[in-house]
Order: sequence, then C-alpha cells, then structure tokens
Amino acid sequence: MALGDLFEATTADSTDLYYVDIDAYDTEAYGCVYILDAERPAIVDTGLGTHDDVVLEALAEVGIAPEDLEVIAPTHVHLDHAGGAGSLAEACPNADVYLYEAGADFLTDPGPIWEGTKKALGDRITHYEKPTPVPEDRLVELEDGETVDLGDHALEVHAAPGHAFHQAVFYDPANDGVFTGDAAGIYTPALDSVRHTSPPSDFDLEGCLEDVQMLQDIDPDVLYFGHFGDHAPDGLLDEYAETLRSWVEAVEEKRAELGDDDAVVDHFAEEAAAGGDALDAWGETHVRAEEEMNVRGVLNALDSREE
Repeated sequence: MALGDLFEATTADSTDLYYVDIDAYDTEAYGCVYILDAERPAIVDTGLGTHDDVVLEALAEVGIAPEDLEVIAPTHVHLDHAGGAGSLAEACPNADVYLYEAGADFLTDPGPIWEGTKKALGDRITHYEKPTPVPEDRLVELEDGETVDLGDHALEVHAAPGHAFHQAVFYDPANDGVFTGDAAGIYTPALDSVRHTSPPSDFDLEGCLEDVQMLQDIDPDVLYFGHFGDHAPDGLLDEYAETLRSWVEAVEEKRAELGDDDAVVDHFAEEAAAGGDALDAWGETHVRAEEEMNVRGVLNALDSREE
C-alpha cells in the first residue's frame, strides 16, 4: 500500500465503492478517501488537502470526471478528513459539500479549525495546507437522521459526537455499511486491530462509547474506516470500546502517579516509540506524535470531567 493506491471495497459484497490511500503523515494505510460510484457520484472524506491530485486521479480511474462528482461528504471537520473539502469543490464544480450541521462554520470559515489544528499538531502541520473555504452556496448542512439520496445508494446521517462534536457517520443501506470517520477507532490492516484516537479538545469517553453502541445498534455488515479501509465488524466495535476504557484508565493512573501532565505525555510517547505493533506499522515519528496528541486529549477530557 502506498500513496495513490486504489482499492475496491468488497467486504460483505459491497458494490460501487473504492478507496484511495492518501499516505497521510507519510504513513501508508493510515488515511483514505472513499469514492462511491453511485448514480450521484460521491466521495466520503477528503484527506488533508495536500493530495487532491491523488483523489482526482482515483476518480478518473473509477470513471468519474470532476464535473460529474455531485457529493463531497466529510464525516467531520478535523482536517485529515475535511482538509480538501474546499479545494476539491473548486476542482469539481458541480459537487456540493454535505456536512453534519455542527461543523458547517468551520468549512465556510476554516481559519479557527486551521489555528486549532496547528496548536494540536505542532510540527506535524507541515503535512497540511491551509484549507480553502467552502462557499456558503456550495455547503449543504445535514441534520441527524437526514438522508443524502445518491440514487442507487444513500448516506444516512447519524451524529457521533464523542470523538468530536461535529462528527457524524454515514450509513449506506444498499451496501449495509457505515462510513465510520473516527467513531470506530483507527483500524490498521497490518495489525488487524483497532487503536484509540482521543485528540483534543472534544474527546469524551462516554460519548465515544455511546457512539460505539449506536454503531452496534445499526448492526452493519461492514465498517468503512476513515483509518483505514473496509472490514467486517467481527467484534471490532467491542474491542474498540474496551480499548478506549483501558486507554483512558491508563492515562488517568499515570497522571495520578507522576503529577505532571508533560511528564505523562512524555511517558506514553516514549513507550509508544520504544516498540510495539503501532511502531512497526507507522514508524517512530508518526506513532510518537499520535500518542502525544491522544494523551493530551484524554488529559483535557479528565479536566472537563472534574469541572
């Protein structure tokens, strides 16, 4: 797997669905953009905005011209999922951007999300480009429970605010599959397991567990992970719920032991970079930065819990 590799999603007899590796953070099989070759063609998530050319080339390989794309649907406005929304809308003049309403302002005026992302990511911001605003007349705000009609497919909107208040997942009944955004964790094909994702500033453990239960209630045949690819549920949702509980408990215990948040961040970053499956799959730079961000998200959530 590498930048620009295009895959067909076939789990549970999925049809008309493809995803392209956008090599997020220079890491293979970490971030992807989905292409749904429906009567009204759509993409789900957009990547960071740095590899729009890769997305457009993948659309061409599927047989969709830029002017034929009709729907751009980020699951949430974190810029690894929505960074390319505005620039891809420019390149695809007949496509509107469909987004759960809670995040709409961040795409028409991306300045605040850009500044917040720089603060959260530090040096990793070099993997991004400042996002292009989405024109207000090209943005369709979606409510929880609404459906985007794609003809022979659909995107049913389910709010999933545990990871971020502006997140929703999309269920496609024709494929009996859910585009999970980050609501089901980070699935790494090389590990065949899910890892925690708990970025600041909106991560909420109980909310995330409610989102997992919502996905279980939908009971789809297949999960389409934003990170990364299609996979049957096969117990992954239960696994993710337990992973989140254990992760938050570990950070909370280490904070009580060390009494210094920077020391807690350093502890888990060093631990992740010292070895383990994620290190083998992602490399030291990426795994260290991910863990630093995830620890800070949990610490922020623990502070909010105490207020």
